[in-house]
This record gives sequence, C-alpha cells and structure tokens, in this order.
Amino acid sequence: MDEVNVLTSEIIGCAIEVHKTCGPGLMEGIYKRCLMHELQQKGHLIESEKAFTYTYKDSDICFDFRIDLVVDDAVIVELKSVNSINSLHAAQILTYMRLSGIKTGLLINFNVPVLKDGIQRFIL
Repeated sequence: MDEVNVLTSEIIGCAIEVHKTCGPGLMEGIYKRCLMHELQQKGHLIESEKAFTYTYKDSDICFDFRIDLVVDDAVIVELKSVNSINSLHAAQILTYMRLSGIKTGLLINFNVPVLKDGIQRFIL
C-alpha cells in the first residue's frame, strides 16, 4: 500500500503543477494531456481512455467503458472541469474501480481556485 500512497502523491503533485501552470477554466482534455505529459516525464506508464469490457451476469450482454487515465496499472484517475463534484462523479469512479479491479482512484476537478479543494481519493 505504501507504493500506492507514493504514486497517488506523485499524481497529485503533477496535477498541482498542471493547475499552477494552466489555471482553472479549461476543457478537461487539455488538463488530461498536460497531466499525462507531467507523469510521463516522471517515468510513469500512462494509459489514456483505457477500455475495459464488462460482461453482465455471464450473459452475452457486454459493454465497454473507458477510464480517463490509468497510471502504472495501479491508480484510476478521473478528470473533471466542472463547477463542483457531485455524488454522480464519485459513483462513476467507484464503479470504474469495482469493475476494473483497480483498488485506488483519484477524482480531480481542475475547475477550482485551489486544486487541493478539487481532489478526492478513493480506496476499495
């Protein structure tokens, strides 16, 4: 778990750097590209829009869902640029974590004056 704590701290540090440089108010995709750049500069493996397939109750009903970022196969990062995070955003990342099997997630809203106020960490 210590490795995941270090990793989430590094992700948050990179997100703070992006927010300091860009500020609030941009589109989510811009923040994603900048955050990917910062994380790659630190040597992390980043998968953007990673697709997972979920099969409903061993049936032929399958669907794909895409996660904004998966860092080092260990942390899901969902990015937002909204006025405020709500319960639907939290439910989304928790569902992604449950369905993907990845136990740690960060929900980051860049549309805030101080980024620490826009970060939520989740652990299953």
